[in-house]
Amino acid sequence: MASHRKPRQRPFSGGPVRTAATLALAGAATATAFEGTSQADPRPTPAQVEAEVNRLYEEAEAATERYNGAKEQADEAERALTGLREETARKTDRLNTARGALGTLAAGQYRGGSLGTAVRLALSSNPQEYLAQAAFIARAGDRNAAGITAVRRGLDEVGELRTQAAGRVSDLRAKRDELAGHKAEIQAKLAAARQQLARLTAEERAAYEARTAAATAAATATPAAASAAAPAPARRAASAPTPAPADGSRAARAVAFAYGAIGKPYVWGATGPGSFDCSGLTQAAWRSAGVSLPRTTYTQINAGRRVSRDQLAPGDLVFFYSGITHVGMYIGSGQMIHAPRPGSTVRVAPLDSMPWAGASRPA
Repeated sequence: MASHRKPRQRPFSGGPVRTAATLALAGAATATAFEGTSQADPRPTPAQVEAEVNRLYEEAEAATERYNGAKEQADEAERALTGLREETARKTDRLNTARGALGTLAAGQYRGGSLGTAVRLALSSNPQEYLAQAAFIARAGDRNAAGITAVRRGLDEVGELRTQAAGRVSDLRAKRDELAGHKAEIQAKLAAARQQLARLTAEERAAYEARTAAATAAATATPAAASAAAPAPARRAASAPTPAPADGSRAARAVAFAYGAIGKPYVWGATGPGSFDCSGLTQAAWRSAGVSLPRTTYTQINAGRRVSRDQLAPGDLVFFYSGITHVGMYIGSGQMIHAPRPGSTVRVAPLDSMPWAGASRPA
């Protein structure tokens, strides 16, 4: 007899329910996606882009100073290595001369049948063989002991120089690796700045470039014109004539060099004559006055006598930012000449344009 029982219903199961749930989840995901899109960061304003570009340029300049320091050390290591190699060559020549003289004497003794044991040791194909027998040579009392001792000393000196040179090679490789790292960092910062500028519209970019061009034009004009183009506070600070020294002093010559560099482009790592970075400009200016300054901002600040801001005199070095990553040359009336950043030129600017860090007066 057939059963007439109805099959039991299973709520929340089956194809239609599962499909509905899937569609609901997909809808929720889509809604979330749209919500996330709607909450994406808005396009930055031109002021925000410019602030970010300025920050990136500041970081690039800090990396440039690290690059300059590493390059200075790499150059020093290379000079030391060259010196060691030249000294090694000179001592090797003297050693070969001494060995040759000893060999000539030994040949004469051999022909006369009087070749001593100590001399035979000295002429061994392995120089270390007779070094191990130094005590024996001294005891033997051979009349050529002085020559043998000179050869031994020469071998020791050449060996030491070669060891030092190997250490310098290692140092140089490490410094070159460090240079490459700083160079990559600088290039990455500059590329990021260019990407930020690319986010501006054509109109915004034109306005940005117009402001930059106006600043450059003001900087390359006379100090009076540069003062007129500056903001009101800077104009008030620069209203008095700039007391640039004209007494033939070293400071006067350094300031004159800085004035002559106005308008030349900023190039990171450059020390002139056609382009400069900030510390390259101050180093070159004071070098023209016969004063040798170290290469980086954080070493230049300790290269002379520290002076307070109210004691500044033309020619003093003025430093900015907490990491002492920027330097300019004070020219009087609250103004300086400096190489600001990539894409700019050497120019006149007020001291108040950047966060003050300190000042020094080269000796």
